[in-house]
Formats: sequence, structure tokens, C-alpha cells
Amino acid sequence: MPTRASDLVTLGLRIRHYRGERGLTLDQLGEQVGLAGSQLSLIENGRREPKLSILQDVATVLGVPIADLLNGEAPNRRAALEIELTRAQKNPLYGALGLPEVKVTKGMPVAALESLIGLHRELARRASEAIATPEEARRANTELRELMREQNNYMPDIEQLAEDRVRASGHVSGALTHREVSVMAEQLGFSLIYVNDLPNSTRSVTDLVNHRIYLPPASIPGGHGLRSMALQAMGHRLLGHERPASYAEFLWQRLQINYFAAACLMPPAASVAFLARAKRERELSVEDFRDAFGVTHEAAALRLTNLATSHLDMPLHFLRVTGDGALQKGYENDGLPLPVDVTGSIEGQFVCKQWSARSAFTHTNRTTEFYQYTDTPAGTFWSATQTGAADGGEFSISVGVPFVHAKWFRGRETVQRAVSRCPDESCCRRPASDLAAHWAGHAWPSARLHAHVLSPLPSGTFPGVDDTEVYEFLEAHAAP
Repeated sequence: MPTRASDLVTLGLRIRHYRGERGLTLDQLGEQVGLAGSQLSLIENGRREPKLSILQDVATVLGVPIADLLNGEAPNRRAALEIELTRAQKNPLYGALGLPEVKVTKGMPVAALESLIGLHRELARRASEAIATPEEARRANTELRELMREQNNYMPDIEQLAEDRVRASGHVSGALTHREVSVMAEQLGFSLIYVNDLPNSTRSVTDLVNHRIYLPPASIPGGHGLRSMALQAMGHRLLGHERPASYAEFLWQRLQINYFAAACLMPPAASVAFLARAKRERELSVEDFRDAFGVTHEAAALRLTNLATSHLDMPLHFLRVTGDGALQKGYENDGLPLPVDVTGSIEGQFVCKQWSARSAFTHTNRTTEFYQYTDTPAGTFWSATQTGAADGGEFSISVGVPFVHAKWFRGRETVQRAVSRCPDESCCRRPASDLAAHWAGHAWPSARLHAHVLSPLPSGTFPGVDDTEVYEFLEAHAAP
């Protein structure tokens, strides 16, 4: 006997279908099986589950095997549409809208059913996309950061995968070349194609049918980043990624491919050997690590967070901070108290003005790293900070360690020292009492509105990507 609501709807429609074929009214069929027409109507509408004895009587009167009544398939196209609409209207997704259910009548046109079902399908499609509210996105990012902190930002399986692929490309030492990246792609059955018309919403596009990875022109400024883009695209294939079912899964996949690309550009064995030698010589430096493998300062700093704890027995922290002091990225397993909001998220929070991540902006000589010791409520930390500029404005990249580990780094002899009492607001967030007394109520600043405050969170299975642009691009380039 069927028990699920969807099964009862199908059963009821099959009874109605066979009753109609026999030319019987509800009352006529009800009279022959000992039921009032109104009771039989409840069964046909899927609102009451009939006893087995009643079903046997109905099957006998209609002249069909009882198995035909219990068949889970709709008896015809209209019935299939009615079943789908009934199920859609029972879905909590529709119920949450607070709208009334549309009663399906015998005279309702098929076109009306199709239209309603089309709306429900679109509602379900949009709900199934990786759409997240800003709060959900921040929560997912926080959970991911905590997960990586627990494993010291180290992913041994991806480390080994990267080592194997780099060796297979023929790479021996030094920076991974564009040619070696192309060889890695060829070994996966893909070719790298440089084009001028990539969709604006993408950094690269992978054609899984024709086995091509489309990248921006190789001659663009900063073209060294093309190696990373290509490696990230390959990472999806090597790591067996499927279409992300949630924003959290999308972030996890993004972290994995970024990790894979970094581990290829700075291969595990060579990187550990380089860093271990520098530690022995007490000359650890993000600048040297960066230059040895031909990557950006940020990439080298992040890669150091992957390897330092697992291979150098050293906790540390990493910060990327905007010119106005907001934290864009952060990682720590050394106890540095990062600023957090009530949800535990760090993104967008302002770091202490006394930290080198902010004080470095005040120094005129920014060609080399800025070194500083900072006394905090959690202890004393040494840090090295490099500033830079991008389209979005100035930023700083900081890597730091507890005082006891500063002895391994170049710049440990700095006399630059600061005291931070944050999160105590009297440290740098609360104005001095005399200033507050003098100016409170006598100032009216015109605040700069940050564009991201009003920007919606990108939606879609691949957030922010315009599917129409991507498909039109692939179609245009699909020809041999």
C-alpha cells in the first residue's frame, strides 16, 4: 500500500483515469464499492489512503489488475503534469512563500498546468544554485578557516599530487616554466589556448568536450599569473571536482585548486629544502622564497603558511590588509588575536593600528619588507610586512611568528617595536578623552561608501559567472 503523499496522488489519478475510461461518475463507482462519492473524491485527490479491500473492489469494478492502480507512473501526460504540480505545491520551498495552492480542476487547460510547472521548476532551479547570503558566505568561510587551522593549513594529499605532476612534466629545479605547465596540461589531454575574448566574468574557461583550457593573452602585464590560472583549471580535473552544490562547497573547491597551483609553482620537496636551509642559516625571508620560485609576494607568504608548521615546526600568522586597515585574508595558528565579529568572521574587520600590517603604510621606503616587534595581550610577535598596490588600492602582506621563533628570520634585529592593547578599544579605536571632549558634536564627516556594501553576493553554481557569455564563447571557439 502506498503511504507517501506523492504515491497517494499518483494512485488517485490512476483511479480517476480508469474511471473516466469506463464512463463512471464518482457516485456510480462509489455505489458499487460501498463508498460515498465524496469519500472516493478524497482518495482520487490523494488526500486519503484507501484500505486494501476498497482498492481490490475498485480494481474489480474498473476491470484492471490492482497492480495497475498501484503503478507509480502517471497514466497519461496530463496526469503527470497534475502530479508534478501537486508535489511542487507541497514542497517547503513553495510553502515558505506563503502563497495559496492552486486547485487543479478537470477543466484546467494543459497550457495552464505547463505554465505553473515551469514557474515551479525555475523556482527550484534558482534555489539549487550556489546562492548564499552574505551571512552564509561569511559563516562558510569561517568554518573553512577553522578547518585549515586545525590541520596547520597543510594538505598532504594535494602536496603529493602536485609533486607527482611537476616531476612528470620534466621540471628539475627553479621556477616552473610556462612550457612545463603546458606539458602538464597535455598529459591530462588538454591544450592551453590564449584568447582575447574571455567572458568578463571568468579568469579561464575549460572546454570539457574539446579538451581546451582558455586563458587570457600571454602578453598581458603580469602574465606570470597565467601559470597559476592554468594550474587551477587543471586542479579541478585532477581533484575530481563536480558542480558545487553549495557556496561552502564552492569555497572548498576554490581553496583546493589554489593550494594545488601554489604547490606546483613552489613544489613541496624543493620548497621545504629551500626553507629548511634558510632556517639553518637564520635567513628565512618571504622575499627570498618569492624570488627563488618566481611568484608573487602574497603567493610566497601563503605557501609559507602551508609548510612552516608541518616541516619547520613553527607556528605563524598571515595577513592581507587594505590601505584603510580592513582585513581581507587572515590565518593564524600562533595565538595572534585576530579581530572577529560576533559570528567569528575576520573578513572586513579592522586590525590594530599598531600592527605592522598598518604601520608599514606610514613608512616612505616600501621597496623592502618592514620589520616590527609588537607586544600584545597574547604575547610578543615579530612580523615582516610588504606593501603593494592593486586596482582596488593599497594593501599589505604580513607574515609573523611568536617572539621565540623570530631568531630564524632575516630582520630579527629590528629595533622597531609597538604595543597593541586591542581588542581593548582604548588602544586605537577610541579617541583620546581630550579630543573627544573638544570635538564631539562639532564634526560631520562625509563617509566614503564602500562599493561592496551595496553589491549583491554573486549567484550561480559558479558564483558571478554569466552562463550565457560562457556558452556563447565556447560555441564561437568550438569550431576546429
